[in-house]
Amino acid sequence: MKVRDGMTTLVLTIGPVHTLREASRLMSSRRVGAAVVIDPEHSGVGILTERDILDSLGAGQDPDIELAAAPRTIDVVYASPDWTLEQAAATMVRAGFRHLVVVEGDEVTGYLLGQSKPGKAWGPNAWVEAAGQAVSQAETVRDLYAAAGQEWVQQDLSAHYVLVPAHDSALVDAWFRLGFGLQHVHGICEVPDQPSTPPAHLTIRAARREDIPVLAELDLALPAHQATAPTWSAGEVPTLEEAVADWEESFDDEGWGYLVAEQDRRVVGAAVGCALEESSTHKSLTLPDHAGFLGFAAVLPEARGLGAGRALGEATFDWMRDNGFTSAVTDWRATNLLSSRTWPRLGYRPSFLRLHRHLGY
Repeated sequence: MKVRDGMTTLVLTIGPVHTLREASRLMSSRRVGAAVVIDPEHSGVGILTERDILDSLGAGQDPDIELAAAPRTIDVVYASPDWTLEQAAATMVRAGFRHLVVVEGDEVTGYLLGQSKPGKAWGPNAWVEAAGQAVSQAETVRDLYAAAGQEWVQQDLSAHYVLVPAHDSALVDAWFRLGFGLQHVHGICEVPDQPSTPPAHLTIRAARREDIPVLAELDLALPAHQATAPTWSAGEVPTLEEAVADWEESFDDEGWGYLVAEQDRRVVGAAVGCALEESSTHKSLTLPDHAGFLGFAAVLPEARGLGAGRALGEATFDWMRDNGFTSAVTDWRATNLLSSRTWPRLGYRPSFLRLHRHLGY
């Protein structure tokens, strides 16, 4: 298996005088997670990745002034398309990097990308994001993973994740035949034209500051539910005091829709809507235009079965429509029996699937 068989040829190349904002716009429009930087005054090429841009912004640099040449990675090792994937993986391991630029003659023809995410819940991890894979034949991804996985395992990264387009059944099947299983679903649907009508026994309204104690309680209800069968999520559950403090700090943030469901004048559920750009888990190919995000919804255990979750989901559609969003996005754990049934019934269709594999068992 050669590198040319597994690489993507959908490569964005930019010059060193592009600003970071210009580069990020080009990367967004092409739905790629990195750009190859070619400077005619210097030999070789560099790579500008999403992480490079985030590091620059985190350091307080101005994206309208900072140039792509500055934060780019220039210690790049080049591979020939005729290398075997085993050669490519071995080179990446020895050099301690995850970006491999493939050059044929003087032309940049492809690259392979991988990254780890911070957070104890993910374990020692390696991620293939939505824009991190491109193959002409689905079977090729199995050879690519064999090469990349060798590097990850040698770095003691035993939790592997990949985002796969849900409509590409051949690619999903190829990952399944690598031992990956379905963990999480990203869903999308159109925002309905007509306003919703909640059931008579429920009232849906905007949250008020006096609701913060129960909003904090609901913040704990979702991770507590996902820690039970059959999800058994390892996500951390905050303390009630931490949840209250977080709500006190963020309640007045603009651009967010906080909704609650009442039964007999008692708040029993809540949902949060925002622009999809506010979500840290949706980027690149998973970031459609003009999309609102159902970022959170929970119902108190004793009130489940009343239809409050569905009513809150429909009310979030109303908030999105009123704020100019034409499509709605949310995501759910595939093993969460409540959300995995409620959100598809509201019209959400799978767009991307998060697959995972934990090694050593």
